[in-house]
Amino acid sequence: MTISQDQVVLFKPQGSIDFQSGMAFSAQMLEVTPQPHQLWVIDLSQVDFMDSSGLVPLINGLTSAREHGCRLVLCNVQPPVRLILELTQLDSVFEIFDTYEDIFTRTNDKDLAIA
Repeated sequence: MTISQDQVVLFKPQGSIDFQSGMAFSAQMLEVTPQPHQLWVIDLSQVDFMDSSGLVPLINGLTSAREHGCRLVLCNVQPPVRLILELTQLDSVFEIFDTYEDIFTRTNDKDLAIA
């Protein structure tokens, strides 16, 4: 599911993100045309498992967002997914917030509205 409101684009993948579902998630992200100064939020609250191939859509999304002047953040990362991010040291590459609300209370960008 994707929700967009002005400058915030919210992705909420569900279940496991492995090779097959990761490809579907990548396709979903490619449907959104990045605009400068957008905030892309990937809410992982409904993702209970991710393998290494599931990291591909996250990395591709981050690359695309940065190329278009967007910011991509992760929130609500569940322990099994956080472990994969830590083992691959991608936890230092992504901005990770505990909750969706934390993104807006701990950001310096005053132009962003809560979706």
